[in-house]
Amino acid sequence: MKSTSNYKENHHLLISTTTFLLIVCITCVALITYTNNRPFQPSKHYPTQKVIETCDLFKGRWIPDAACPLYTNYSCTTIPTLKNCLLHGRKDTDFLHWRWKPDNCELPRFSAQIFLRILRGKKMAFIGDSLARNQMESLLCLLSTEETPKLIEKDADNKFTTWEFPKHNFTLMVFWSAFLVTATSEIIVNGTGTGNFDLQLDTPDPKWPEKLPSIDYVIINSGQWHLRGNYLYEGGNVVGCVYCHDPNITDLGPGLALRRSFRAAFKAINDCKKCNKIVTFLRTFSPSHFEHGEWNTGGKCNRTRLIGLDEVDRARPDWEYRNIQVEEAEAARNVGRERGNEFGVIDVTEMMLTRVDGHPGAYWIDNWTTGYKDCVHWCMPGPVDTWNELLLEMIKRHNRISS
Repeated sequence: MKSTSNYKENHHLLISTTTFLLIVCITCVALITYTNNRPFQPSKHYPTQKVIETCDLFKGRWIPDAACPLYTNYSCTTIPTLKNCLLHGRKDTDFLHWRWKPDNCELPRFSAQIFLRILRGKKMAFIGDSLARNQMESLLCLLSTEETPKLIEKDADNKFTTWEFPKHNFTLMVFWSAFLVTATSEIIVNGTGTGNFDLQLDTPDPKWPEKLPSIDYVIINSGQWHLRGNYLYEGGNVVGCVYCHDPNITDLGPGLALRRSFRAAFKAINDCKKCNKIVTFLRTFSPSHFEHGEWNTGGKCNRTRLIGLDEVDRARPDWEYRNIQVEEAEAARNVGRERGNEFGVIDVTEMMLTRVDGHPGAYWIDNWTTGYKDCVHWCMPGPVDTWNELLLEMIKRHNRISS
């Protein structure tokens, strides 16, 4: 009888314990489900939306982040081979595990679901140089976690590409326009390309303005191509040059060329009579990180850890270029307000100056044939994905949508 009694007690204990654990599991699942689906609730660790809206997203620091990237070089089939650093032998992965932390708020992790929900029925265009394409390609990968994009248009030179997300009726385009303004073909001397161009600073590159009437959001940038020996024209006349070393022409420097180019581009947006309230975001100057030489003189970017702001050379001209861009965006905003257009700034210059670890460097497909290092573009996945987290937050602010 004693053994039977012990058996019953143990049996009841086992049932009670099992029931308790089952209740705990159900409760945990319910809590997780509730937490993931409830409306946003502020806490001491997550500022209210009012704080986020007034928070400067671009003043902060990079902090360690153990979370995995939202996509990989295997899961995203559209990563261009030139930015697929891990595919080309990069072994270190620390550069993937940092997130941007604004000083007075949190920058939410990118949500493809939220992005596509907000942009349903809209068209977005990236306009600028290959770094505009770099950001678009990052966004394409981030959005592919929610819906597989469909390539619907691509020109022979790969300068104009259009992707569609049919389920969300969202269109994503990129226009390669290195200077934003009209540039003649590369200047040839003795049968060899010089890498220099004639720039019509008062005439926008005609390829992208004609598409503006169908576009809702524009993300625009330019910079690196202005840092070469170009000749500058206004009204069809030479007004100066950049690094031309011509005794008969005044060297006006890249700053002026950059300013006039953005002025002409923003004017084209504000002057568009068939357009319907375009929202334009300037993405500021993205720095390169060549060390021990330039791109064509053995320059490299081999660092695997980012640097602190106190290590950044404040004498770099990047600050000047960034300030010029922001000033022109502010001027365009004042004009655009009267015409229903809106202008915002995605200010990445300072945060990217510290990301010396994020470039392809030697890990791009042409390295073994040319020997050049890529210290201009950004690995994918990598720091460039943060630009699109910032873009989403700016869009949410524009639409007054809570995180």
